Amino acid sequence: MRTLYPHVEPWDSGMLRVSDLHELYYEQCGAPDGKAAVFLHGGPGGGCGDKHRRFFDPDRYRAVLFDQRGCGRSRPHAELKDNDTWALVEDIERLREHLDIDRWMVFGGSWGSTLALAYAIAHPSRVSELVLRGVFTFTTPELEWFYGGGTSALFPDAWDDFVGPLPAEERDDVIEAYHQRLTSADPEVQATFARSWSLYECRVATLRRDRSVDALCDDLSFTLPFARIEVHYFVNRGFLQDDQQLLRGAASLSTIPTTIVHGRYDVICPAKNAWQLKQMMPHADLQIIPEAGHSAFEPGIVDALVSATDRYASGDSAPR
Repeated sequence: MRTLYPHVEPWDSGMLRVSDLHELYYEQCGAPDGKAAVFLHGGPGGGCGDKHRRFFDPDRYRAVLFDQRGCGRSRPHAELKDNDTWALVEDIERLREHLDIDRWMVFGGSWGSTLALAYAIAHPSRVSELVLRGVFTFTTPELEWFYGGGTSALFPDAWDDFVGPLPAEERDDVIEAYHQRLTSADPEVQATFARSWSLYECRVATLRRDRSVDALCDDLSFTLPFARIEVHYFVNRGFLQDDQQLLRGAASLSTIPTTIVHGRYDVICPAKNAWQLKQMMPHADLQIIPEAGHSAFEPGIVDALVSATDRYASGDSAPR
C-alpha cells in the first residue's frame, strides 16, 4: 500500500487578485522544474491543508495548491458575492498564467472533482491528466441522496442531529432552510448552523468515524466558509445550465488520460456517481476501492491516488 509522501513546506506562496473583490492564496511545493499539477480542494468551501501537498512526489512534481474564493487564507473570508463555478474555472486559468505554466495535471476530490471536470471541459488544451476522487457531478439525484433520503437511511443518528435544529415544517428542504440561516445577519446564527452543517458531513465522511475529522467542526475558521459556500452552491445547483452539463461535457475529454478513484462505501457521493462518469469517459481508469468511504485519507484511497500521481510523473498514461 502506498502512503502519503513526507511533509513538505512550500517554496513559494502569495496572493493573486482575481477580481475587484477576491484575492486567492496560493502556494507551490516540490520541484520547481518538476511536472506541474494543481490540487483542487473539496467543499465547495473546504480550503487546502498541509496533507494535500503529500499526494505528490516532491522530487518529481511542481505542485500548486490554492484556496478557492472565500476559503482558507483567501480573502474576503466566507464571501459569497461573485463566487460561482465559472468564476473559479477562470481563477484556475489566471493562476496557471500567473505561474507561467503551459499544461498541468488537474487533481480534485469531491467538489474538487466537479471543478476539475468543469475546468477540463472549458480548457482541455491546458490539462495533461485528470485525477478525480469521490466523484460529484451536481446532478439532482446526487443532492437528493445526501440531503434527502439516501445517507439518512444509513446514518439516521447523524441525520437527526442535522435536521434537529430546524422546525419540522422546514425539514423537507434542508438546503433552503440552512441557506436562510447561513446567510442570516446574525453571526451567532451563522456560527451555530455552520457547525451543524459541517458536522453532519464530517461524521459520515470516513468508513470508520474519525474524531480528528469531527474536531474540524469546532473551528469556525473552517466551518463558516465550508457551510456558507457549500449551501450557496447547492441552492444555486452548482451554477450549471442543467444537471447533466458536466456529464455531457465529460464525453469530450477522451484525449486526456484520466484516473477515477472512488470508495465502495462512500455515502456522501455514492459509487454510482463514478460509474456514470466512467460511461461518459470509457478511456478512464476507474478504481472502486473496497473498505473505503469518501475521505481522501482512507488508506486504500491514498494508495490509489499516490499510485496514480506516481504513474503520471513517470510518463505512463496507460490504465492501471
